[in-house]
Amino acid sequence: MKNFPIAKSRRLRSTPYTDRIERQGVSSYTVYNHMLLPASFVSAEVDYHHLKEFVQVWDVAAERQVEISGKDSAQLVQLMTCRDLSKSKVGKCYYAPIIDGQGNLVNDPIINKLAEDRWWLSIADSDVIFFAKGLASGNKFDVDIKEPDVNILAVQGPLSDQLMSKVFGEKICQLKFFNFDYFEFKGVKHFIARSGWSKQGGFEIYVENAEAGKDLYDYLFEAGLEFNVKPGCPNLIERIEGALLSYGNDFDNRDNPFEANFEKYTNLDSEVEFLGKERLKKIRNQGVTRKLMGVKIDHNQIDMYCEKTLFDDDNNIVGFVRSATYSPTFKKVIGIAMINKPYWNSKNSFKIEINEKIHLGNICDLPFI
Repeated sequence: MKNFPIAKSRRLRSTPYTDRIERQGVSSYTVYNHMLLPASFVSAEVDYHHLKEFVQVWDVAAERQVEISGKDSAQLVQLMTCRDLSKSKVGKCYYAPIIDGQGNLVNDPIINKLAEDRWWLSIADSDVIFFAKGLASGNKFDVDIKEPDVNILAVQGPLSDQLMSKVFGEKICQLKFFNFDYFEFKGVKHFIARSGWSKQGGFEIYVENAEAGKDLYDYLFEAGLEFNVKPGCPNLIERIEGALLSYGNDFDNRDNPFEANFEKYTNLDSEVEFLGKERLKKIRNQGVTRKLMGVKIDHNQIDMYCEKTLFDDDNNIVGFVRSATYSPTFKKVIGIAMINKPYWNSKNSFKIEINEKIHLGNICDLPFI
């Protein structure tokens, strides 16, 4: 598939770090929450190998925050998600699918509890703020909803602890997974969570002061020279291997939490009330007829600009590939696909057309590694 340049405009927002990553050689962008999100630097494969061995600094300011605060904030946040947050604690991060009244997925944010009456929903790519405002208005909730000017920097990779402790002190290494705290750099406190969109480990720095963020960005590269730090971004190969799902790619508003393998985040037997709860109970009782699974394809390239159909030997539809890429680890194309129930057995094979040629593949469980 031919690559085309992205025409920048005020609707397509840059980030405080855009000038820096362009000087560092970003080679492609995608669009995420109406913002520029780097998609590669050298190449997806070169970036992948570096991420798995060293440390990278990512501009992920496109991971926007929806701040919900006020007397009824906890009630609104709970109404939006099928995960039971009744025992949630300040200082913790919660992966929490957001669903609509039909039980279908709207987003899958990390919900950060800053206070009993203040929450940040760190969202994937969809307009959650309007969903939240509509619910607040319809229910006459006493809340304030806004998008704060928060521009995340992620530090990811096996050497991320070394770099972050050098910049913020050894205490940051004590931060547990999906917990956050505040750490100071040059007199500015930064909200930092042990989280990030890779399986290599790392941190996300929720920068609330753009100028301080630029200073921090530059210093991370200065301090990281001994760790072979490089600019990076969420890596397609690494995230598919680790089955880190992407809203809008792997699943969307056509799908429910059970089809997306979110059973452990779907608390239907709790006392909390949320949208689509009764509908999801019916789906659970009836069972789903499709679900996300992995696929391995005997080929060395694939372009994904739309779903690709999988067929069996009798030309029955097996399912649809939602995301895929060539994996240098498996030496073949791997992908995430919505597979129909008769084909859930991992021994099932299929046919797929790529560039007008038929290739063979097999269904497998997720994650790949």
